[in-house]
Amino acid sequence: MLYIVATPIGNLEDLSPRGVKVLSSVDVVAAEDTRHSGRLLEHLGISKPMIALHDHNERDRVQSILGQLQDGADVALVSDAGTPLISDPGYVLVREARAAGVQVSPVPGPCALVAALSAAGLPTDRFLFVGFLPAKRAGRRAVLDELRTEVATLVFYESPHRILHTVSDIAEVMGVQREVVLGREITKTFETFYSGEAADVHAALTEDPHGSRGEFVVMVKGAKKAEVGLMSGELDVDRLLGLLMAELPLKKAAKIASGVSGLSKNELYQRALELKNNEG
Repeated sequence: MLYIVATPIGNLEDLSPRGVKVLSSVDVVAAEDTRHSGRLLEHLGISKPMIALHDHNERDRVQSILGQLQDGADVALVSDAGTPLISDPGYVLVREARAAGVQVSPVPGPCALVAALSAAGLPTDRFLFVGFLPAKRAGRRAVLDELRTEVATLVFYESPHRILHTVSDIAEVMGVQREVVLGREITKTFETFYSGEAADVHAALTEDPHGSRGEFVVMVKGAKKAEVGLMSGELDVDRLLGLLMAELPLKKAAKIASGVSGLSKNELYQRALELKNNEG
């Protein structure tokens, strides 16, 4: 049996009794970082043979682990924190194991994105997990631009040294008024949530001396259906507003654009404000 064992993302008390039982009973633990997971096993009083399985060696190690499984060994797959395969290694192993007829069993537990969503106060009936955004600004903004009309709540993971840049890009690409919630150091001693409009969240992070420390889950409220109409319809409403704003006051520009597009004058006025702020 290949067990997929979720491990704590911060608070060690979050490891389930079943997780402890499985880790105690398996023959081998495949870990993203054997030193990190070794400390967890030591804390639990468990001693097991370990094998490193991470992004750089997974394809090379899969056949060896499959051989052990097919010889009758039970293996537990763990990542450094949270649920394996969720922006962590393990996909190749699980896919190959299932293809080889090996039984794969999940041992549920902590997952940063689910924990963050549960406390964010954003819609959770539909969400899109994107993982990590590109490290470079151009790539990050391109992805955000593709997602700006998505109506589902968006969820990203982000590192501390890029968090300010990412929130700034969200404000510029998706609008300064787009609602954003950040979960920092979830389940740990200094767990913090920042929420509000994108511009306000960026300001709060900047003012917080600890605002660029720890691991982040970034959650962005999905676009309103009216906004989707503004951004993705056959008519390029942003271009229309831009041309009108160059010659007319914002309210007049919004009124004329409303007459042309059939969209709400109030929504168009808000969009015009966003475009004007972004220009600044």
